[in-house]
Amino acid sequence: MNIAIINGPNLNLLGTREPEVYGSRTFAQFFEELQKKFPSVTFSYFQSNVEGELINELQRAGKACDGIVLNPGGYTHTSVAIGDAIAAINAPVVEVHISNVHAREEFRRISHVSAKAKGTIAGLGLKGYELAVASFL
Repeated sequence: MNIAIINGPNLNLLGTREPEVYGSRTFAQFFEELQKKFPSVTFSYFQSNVEGELINELQRAGKACDGIVLNPGGYTHTSVAIGDAIAAINAPVVEVHISNVHAREEFRRISHVSAKAKGTIAGLGLKGYELAVASFL
């Protein structure tokens, strides 16, 4: 099974960005743990702060992978184009958010991704990625 993990803006700062919200582990550290936890899965990983690059990767992974775990970061609330990209691909997408977006600012309760995704996991920290991967198995 091939699963792509795609992270959006500012997620390259995990481990240093607001550790009280996002934790103190880098995504690279977590990604190693995830690969060990799911040895039968072939993972790819992509992170970008640029909306168009995320769309390009969704389109690529949508053809090459069995599933996509997507944390669109702040683009969740603003990017109709990312939602459209998800609707245009065959691979199922699970939307993940490290923080509970519903317990934060009002604008974070809007998602242009959720309605197009297979499911959404929010507020469980990095464990959300693990649960998203498990949902494909």
